Amino acid sequence: MRLSTFSKSLVLTGLLALAGVASAQKTQLLVYTALETDQIKAYQEGFNKSYPDIEIKWVRDSTGVITAKLLAEKANPQADVVMGVAASSLALLDKQGMLIPYAPLNLDAIMSQYRDKKTPPAWFGMDVWGATVCFNTVEAQKKNIPKPESWQDLTKPVYKGQIVMPNPASSGTGYFDVVAWLTLFGDKDGKGGGWKYMDGLHNNIAQYTHSGSKPCNMAASGEFVMGISFEYRGNTNKAKGAPIDLVFPKEGLGWDLEAFAIHKGTKKLEAAKKLADWASSKDAMLLYGKNFAITAQPGVAAPLANVPKDYEARLVKLDFNYAAEQRERILKEWTVRYDGKTEKR
Repeated sequence: MRLSTFSKSLVLTGLLALAGVASAQKTQLLVYTALETDQIKAYQEGFNKSYPDIEIKWVRDSTGVITAKLLAEKANPQADVVMGVAASSLALLDKQGMLIPYAPLNLDAIMSQYRDKKTPPAWFGMDVWGATVCFNTVEAQKKNIPKPESWQDLTKPVYKGQIVMPNPASSGTGYFDVVAWLTLFGDKDGKGGGWKYMDGLHNNIAQYTHSGSKPCNMAASGEFVMGISFEYRGNTNKAKGAPIDLVFPKEGLGWDLEAFAIHKGTKKLEAAKKLADWASSKDAMLLYGKNFAITAQPGVAAPLANVPKDYEARLVKLDFNYAAEQRERILKEWTVRYDGKTEKR
């Protein structure tokens, strides 16, 4: 039996109404993140395969900006979940009483050094992201500039005006570099060897950026010879054919965890727990492992072509509590000393 035009119109109206109901029934989670934009799509698609009834709305910026935004909203929290933000930032939020502890389904598979020590944990790690220096071989040859091997090499006069790095107040990559140098060379409230090192490095810095990726992108395009960045962006740019070598300074590498936490004040706790369960799963870790050499679950990540096999052994010993508790002091001192070379927003 053929339907009349009127009947067809009624059917179509009914279908649209049903679609509207289905859409309205979806739970929307507001997720604050510092994930790279080229990671977000894959993670969202992976999650929605398991939980199609939960829609993620992302608020994305650099780690320092997201951390500052969350702290500013403490009295009136907006986020349901914080995902792909530095564990050192989440440790700070935890100290402010801003997180809901939760043990996700796959917690036991996550290595103890890559999760909060409390039971249940306030946060857990997804993957490690760590330091590398992107070195443009073509531009270096033109300028007769040698490839460095160490952090100390970067203070040599030959590199003056040739280096860009992230501002630690806005970039998690920049902050873990500063924490690593203070760990390696000494802190002592602004008078230690780490600060003397950064004084020397500052002499050679052309610009501090607001992004951890940007220094490597600038080196890859030949704008500067060297960009202090992180291994995901370096590996990705080199794999795309950029004329860069990745340098992993021999003293040790700064690092942090991309980590996950449920934000206190969420009115969508059950949906947030489902995202936590997925984010801690092997399926999720396999996706993280496409981008990073080390995932919070061991033995998941495949080797990255341009990252050394002993990468994990090169990471400095990181104290998340120190990185969280001293953040304000460290950033204040850094800003007073070096902020004059930061790019304008």
